[in-house]
Amino acid sequence: MLDFSKLFKILIFAIILSNSLFDSLLFLVTSLVPLNPEILEPKDLFNLRNFPFSFPFVIILLMEVKEIFAKTILTKTAISGFDYCINPYVGCGHGCRYCYASFMKRFTGHLEPWGEFIDVKVNAPYLLRKQLKRAKQGIVALSTVTDPYQPIEMKYHLTRKCLEALLETQLSVNILTRSPLCLRDIDLFKQFKRIEVGLSITTHDEGIKKIFEPYSPSIHSRVKALRILRQEKIETYAFVGPMLPLDPKPLVAMLDGLIDEALIDRMNYPNKVKAIYRKAKLEKYLEEDYFHVVGAELKERFEKKGIPVSMIF
Repeated sequence: MLDFSKLFKILIFAIILSNSLFDSLLFLVTSLVPLNPEILEPKDLFNLRNFPFSFPFVIILLMEVKEIFAKTILTKTAISGFDYCINPYVGCGHGCRYCYASFMKRFTGHLEPWGEFIDVKVNAPYLLRKQLKRAKQGIVALSTVTDPYQPIEMKYHLTRKCLEALLETQLSVNILTRSPLCLRDIDLFKQFKRIEVGLSITTHDEGIKKIFEPYSPSIHSRVKALRILRQEKIETYAFVGPMLPLDPKPLVAMLDGLIDEALIDRMNYPNKVKAIYRKAKLEKYLEEDYFHVVGAELKERFEKKGIPVSMIF
């Protein structure tokens, strides 16, 4: 069911910002075609020059956003290779259908579907500076149960402010995102002694991406972000995980020369997405053989390009 109060809010904002009722109605209509980022900006979703008339603006307006005060922000993690994690937000506007982080709803009391709510930890940068005074050196993962560069970051800049705090202590940082919005912070990346920036590239196929990651930036825009980061001499990696239906040859080709490392993982919670695979007639891509055979081919093709690979399954 459409939420007409939210649609009205979008229309009012659009009228105010465009001074054109026709343009505003056109913007509203495109907002309803079911939230497809390629409609508004097919080649470069996060072209900030087009903001606010861009897909991220629509997502922000349609989300249930709540500002909260966190009790802690720099958390020790058991994830291999990292010492700490920072999650500036609860929830994620990308709404990936398979996301393991949706378990957070059990602890936050949210009734909204995953991908339709965000809690903003508005005191995160302040808390981080306090905690960093006692923190030992280590590697910080940004982030583990949210995307640090999801659309709401365009408004709150919490990830950027946390990076500014981390710069003061020069803890090592590992960023993983689906969004080229990370390019905004290249000036900060360059000031770290050790930082890695990764983009999730779960398939080569935009049609598959739309099924499983409906509100996330296009694969094209992520690859473009990796290219720019590489040109700026930032250490980069691709996280091919979970492996959605994909063809190893074009996926490896599109990443050739753009990454320092590749990480590969399978679909870890298949029961969560069985119905989606069945509806799209993609069941064979959820079988054990697919992950092992295609995972091995991905590894071989990456390594032939001189790209080190870590298999996470």
